[in-house]
Amino acid sequence: MTQTAATTATALDSLPPSSASAVPRIVARIRDDAEALAVARKLAEDFERESALRDRERKLPWDELERYVRSGLWGITVPREYGGAGVSYGTLAEVIATISSADGSIGQIPQNHFYAVELIRVNGNESQKRFFFERVLQGDRLGNALAELGTKTSHDRKTSLTRDANGPGYRINGRKFYATGALYADWVPTSVVDENGVQQLAIVPRHAPGLTIIDDWSGFGQRTTGSGSAVFENVHVPADAVIGFASAFTRPTQIGPMAQIQHAAIDLGIARAAYRDLIAFVKTRSRPWIDSGVERAGDDPLTIREVGDLTIQLHAAEALVQRAGHKVDAAAAAPTEDSVAEASIAVAEARVLTTEVSLAAGSKLFELAGSQSTLAEHNLDRHWRNARTHTLHDPVRWKYHAIGNFYLNGKKPPRHGAL
Repeated sequence: MTQTAATTATALDSLPPSSASAVPRIVARIRDDAEALAVARKLAEDFERESALRDRERKLPWDELERYVRSGLWGITVPREYGGAGVSYGTLAEVIATISSADGSIGQIPQNHFYAVELIRVNGNESQKRFFFERVLQGDRLGNALAELGTKTSHDRKTSLTRDANGPGYRINGRKFYATGALYADWVPTSVVDENGVQQLAIVPRHAPGLTIIDDWSGFGQRTTGSGSAVFENVHVPADAVIGFASAFTRPTQIGPMAQIQHAAIDLGIARAAYRDLIAFVKTRSRPWIDSGVERAGDDPLTIREVGDLTIQLHAAEALVQRAGHKVDAAAAAPTEDSVAEASIAVAEARVLTTEVSLAAGSKLFELAGSQSTLAEHNLDRHWRNARTHTLHDPVRWKYHAIGNFYLNGKKPPRHGAL
């Protein structure tokens, strides 16, 4: 679906400036993993301050996202040879978890941005890499228009890519949902089915004629992710902006586990946020149970036991995410059937535990903090709502199956982005 290098560069560079950032951004260039982690921690302190307010009022985080992009963090997975930091997948996961602990919605918004950057890295031609990587480093945001409603399974697609009868390139027609990040994007990577029935990824300018992004996400959690609809009505896309999608999974690549470790990181961050608020509330506001015989809720022996159990779960989840990051790094360095399978299984293990601990932390918060914690002014229920909403992204029951089948029967997991 791609052209020669010379043709690609010419066609992509001919796109009007208004199709990407209307105003050029001044974006920092992060040099390495350590700097990425430090910048993420600093931003998280800022984002946490009004996270409850943004969730309560569904206040879209435009200003926060602008600071996030200008920090340089959205470019950290661009390879070093193209000017990026080329951070490890473990570092990427920790950056996402750190931001998600401050605001789960902001933590999720760039997930498909990083996913698209990775697809370009694995399947793009040289000119596509040069063009899009430089745009990303300059602050352009890649959104997402992958999933659809009304298909037989969540991975089936009906949005069509057909040759343009009036000239070079293609036309896209279809409707997407769960388009996380598209509302805020400069480019909208879109999964489409070509005339041969093969899935491709078309990277469409956000303001392309015929593309409409609708802010109709009404989920009770992750409320400001902008995960609504994207409608494509005869939208033109140059042939050079189409990248192989299905082919990224027909051979061993790190694409699938890379996508999933980001989801594990989002859940881990949400768990950290609930745990943090639980500890603070019990220390400062909760009262001990009448039969405990203690003066402080923090001295209640049964509360202490439950906090200890939750702490162990959280630390175990963190360790599995770190382990999974090493496995994905190894798979990217030497992608084979075995290395990619091991990475996928390691990430699935992490996702099981991050799912469970994020839900447990959001629930234990109320159990241990007491009735005061349910008051609307605290908005502490956002942690459980965020966890319950995001952990529905891919069913954990199938991760248990893949893990057990791998270790018991030597069965390699399926290669796709949803394990």
